[in-house]
Amino acid sequence: MTANEIRSKYIDFFRKRKHKEILPAPIVPPEDPTTLFTSSGMQQLVPFLKGEPHPMGKRLVDSQPCFRAEDIDEIGDNRHTTFFEMLGNWSLGDYFKIRQLKWFFEFLTDKDKGIGLQPDRLYVTVFSGDENHKVIKKNGEMPALGPDVESINIWRELLNFNPNIPVPDGEEGFDPKVKIYTYSAKENWWSRAGVPEDMPPGEIGGPDSEVFYDLGAELGIHEKSPFKNQPCHLNCDCGRFLEIGNSVFMQYEKQKGSYFKELPKKNVDFGGGLERIAAASQNKQDIFQTDLFTPVIKAIEQASDKKYEGKFKVSMRVIADHLRAATFMIAQGIEPSNKIQGYVVRRLLRRAAVKMHTLKGGLTPVPGFQGICYEVIRQYGGVYFEIAKAREVVGRVLVQEMDKFAKSLDRGLKVIEKQPPEKIDARFAFDLFQTYGFPFEITQELVALRGKTIEKAEFDRAFKKHQQLSRKASAGMFKGGLADQSEATIKLHTATHLIHQSLRKVLGSHVRQEGSNITAERLRFDFSHPKALTDAEIKKVENLINQKIKENLPVHKTIEDKDEALKSGALAFFKETYPDKVSVYTIGKNPKTNWFSKELCGGPHLKSTGEIGSIKITKQQSIGTGIRRIYAILDSRK
Repeated sequence: MTANEIRSKYIDFFRKRKHKEILPAPIVPPEDPTTLFTSSGMQQLVPFLKGEPHPMGKRLVDSQPCFRAEDIDEIGDNRHTTFFEMLGNWSLGDYFKIRQLKWFFEFLTDKDKGIGLQPDRLYVTVFSGDENHKVIKKNGEMPALGPDVESINIWRELLNFNPNIPVPDGEEGFDPKVKIYTYSAKENWWSRAGVPEDMPPGEIGGPDSEVFYDLGAELGIHEKSPFKNQPCHLNCDCGRFLEIGNSVFMQYEKQKGSYFKELPKKNVDFGGGLERIAAASQNKQDIFQTDLFTPVIKAIEQASDKKYEGKFKVSMRVIADHLRAATFMIAQGIEPSNKIQGYVVRRLLRRAAVKMHTLKGGLTPVPGFQGICYEVIRQYGGVYFEIAKAREVVGRVLVQEMDKFAKSLDRGLKVIEKQPPEKIDARFAFDLFQTYGFPFEITQELVALRGKTIEKAEFDRAFKKHQQLSRKASAGMFKGGLADQSEATIKLHTATHLIHQSLRKVLGSHVRQEGSNITAERLRFDFSHPKALTDAEIKKVENLINQKIKENLPVHKTIEDKDEALKSGALAFFKETYPDKVSVYTIGKNPKTNWFSKELCGGPHLKSTGEIGSIKITKQQSIGTGIRRIYAILDSRK
């Protein structure tokens, strides 16, 4: 079964079970300043998992493109990628463990309704419990946070696992006759804050249950098996066991100290990597041999004149992963730069270029990279973006970026030639990397020709220190974003609606929101407008905002059909990313006949504009052709 067929079958499977399909979020979340990329399917659903009603209902399903930069150093094995698709389904206070586990097992094993995997190659893990935490019961009892016995019993029935055989600790080893294993909170507990002891009061979370597919079952301990003689367990790193799905059961709210209480409405959050499920379905021991990757790998082989075998596998896996991720980001409008997401795209492209350099013995011409990226576009075209437009944008960016990289390499070569041999060390290599983007691998190769060696460990230490400083900078940049839901942040979030409409009233209806970033200290609002605002225009906008605040207009929330909401005059930021049923926030005395602002939006809002206080516009600037940015604060003086 192809990956496209698996994706369609999964969506259809849950649609038939009364789930509504929601649209995937963009790879860069438009309204979440606390994170650089969408890294999971549940990311856009956090407010709804915490209790806010979802406009599409209580049962949801989707396939979400994700990117995890923290996995970049893991690329090269048989299962890790930075870019991947996550199949997801959710129950928001509706069904719970029995239906979730039975449905996922049915999808995995049923040949007609699902993908027909062999049940005897499936193994599962569950939460082993935590004696250091207690659960407050309604009758006053406070038992320990015990093992997830309910999930264990459900899996016993599904896997036909003998009830007389105890469920062992997975860390102690693997027995092919045992189908269920327990693990600690480190492996089988989920909350946004991590394990139970790290959860602050009010945070929700719960046990999870992971399903693994045995890639080595067919070959066993035969000499041909890449997993022979591995003293492994399900969560080890040998690559034999492939995690293909994780059902998270959000059933607890953390209290003060070491206590939990059960949530009145429990949620299910499921995620399964399409690439891994495809490997299991297509009986591959390597996700890079599935149909999601084989056209891309073939294009890499053609560009490098090498085969996907032996020592070349790791480099080809890195190239395939990085160019898939970069292609997807560029097609969604992220271009290489030295800042934030653009820096990640640049790093992906240049890292892929370096790996190709090691394969080919020199820089690959741009058409070679275009051919690889065009295979990615062909694969996802019609699913996530338009083929012709993506080819034009990606082709243009590749020409520009590879030309810049070639010039960086040329500058770096000249610096190396001028540097006295005795001064060529790890610090020199890092400075070369930081200043010119000159890759360590190439520096190492070139200085070796001069009889010098550079220790990779020393370079890594310098690089790690640089990363730590960068992370601190990023944390400061995004600290206190919309997700913190502080009083000041909610006030500013509500104020963005007034700002948007006031700009349109003063400057014209061509004004469209292009982005925002909100912290407790200030809001940043980007919008389309061809020139700088005059002082008089800024004053008009500011006065109109504060006039509507003084009128203390009510803020109404309704759930409406997207198309009908747009026809009624509602504005939408990235309207193509909203589902068919949407949350609409209308500011005015009457949401149908007398309103000032009407927008599709999510997140927290005030009940009325009078709660905002007063707004002061502090600065404006240009951030590109036809795009302006203004900053505003809550003005405590009024």
